[in-house]
Amino acid sequence: MKYVVLIPDGSADWPRPELDGKTPLEAAATPNLDRIAAEGTLGLVKNIPENFPAGSDVANLCVMGYDPHLYYTGRAPLEAANLVIAMDEKDVAFRCNLVWIEEGLMRDFSAGHIATEQAEVLIRFLDQNMGNDEISFHKGLSYRHIMLSKGKGGAARCTPPHDISGQPVEDHLPQGEGSGWLRGLMDVAGRLLEEHPLNLERAGNGKAPANMIWLWGQGTAPRMPTLKERFGLDGSVISAVDLVKGLGRYAGLNVVEVPGATGFLDTDYGAKATYAINELKAKDFVYVHVEAPDEASHMGDTDAKVTAIENIDARLLGPLLKGLEDIGDYRLLVLPDHATPVEIKTHTDEPVPFVIYGPGVPGSPASAFDEKNAAESGCVVDEGWRLMEQFTK
Repeated sequence: MKYVVLIPDGSADWPRPELDGKTPLEAAATPNLDRIAAEGTLGLVKNIPENFPAGSDVANLCVMGYDPHLYYTGRAPLEAANLVIAMDEKDVAFRCNLVWIEEGLMRDFSAGHIATEQAEVLIRFLDQNMGNDEISFHKGLSYRHIMLSKGKGGAARCTPPHDISGQPVEDHLPQGEGSGWLRGLMDVAGRLLEEHPLNLERAGNGKAPANMIWLWGQGTAPRMPTLKERFGLDGSVISAVDLVKGLGRYAGLNVVEVPGATGFLDTDYGAKATYAINELKAKDFVYVHVEAPDEASHMGDTDAKVTAIENIDARLLGPLLKGLEDIGDYRLLVLPDHATPVEIKTHTDEPVPFVIYGPGVPGSPASAFDEKNAAESGCVVDEGWRLMEQFTK
């Protein structure tokens, strides 16, 4: 038996007036998703437990079958794992966004989706000018990077920058124990970045300058069993996002680097399908994650989100289904990790639709894969981390 999990990140949403009251999932042309919803088991699953942050870290931990109450320590250490940043038990990893702040507002949490090559220049510059025995800066992908602290700042309350797009930043700076130290670091980094030649060039060309860092998502290294130990699954993870790849490493999965996988709207959907099928020829499990719908939501772009969902259906899910049929017995689980409503440009903790599909899986009366049909199915998994066990059995 082959198992595939497909995550169209953040694709669940609320009804949109520009879509005549439909959600992006309802409005998108998704014949493949709709078919497996009718022929498979459709339902709702809650991947964000009460009192946990509504983020991809908690949600993907749940989807992989791990109870966040037992295994969640923070987002950044998962990303650090994929960057092969060694952490001892006292180290605290912080997510370090390159952001654009203008007139006290969070103009862009991604600094215009700055290219990784340019971001590397800035992160190396910060490490050379600010790195010491207490902190170090490490390059990630595009605007997403890591700052490692030798035990300081872990207790502070930090806000994800994508939660405050267009809002004043002053009220969302780190709070509580250790916050003064973190604010100081962000202030120093901002002064350094503001005058960096690369940022002056970007501003001169009408591009968003990466003129500040934003620290958040901190945590210590988690300790967790592998999926092989828990479910007997030997598999791989396919994603452009360090968070998901790092979680895969902790879960004992092989991280597959796919050419053209960007973590943005221009990602190569077809390549992810091809690589997933190739992995299944040697392994029995693959976890495929696509960031594009979530990025469109954070941008507040409904049309881009609909397009991303349609691309996932036509260019990824379609070829994936064909490849699975050629392989033989399989089970496919498709679900957003969480909802990301375009209206608020950030994540919510509400239940999301899921479908389990494959030979022998009971069908449902649903006509489409969307929030409404999933809610009407009557099938609800209140503890998302239990769905993996149901799926693999």
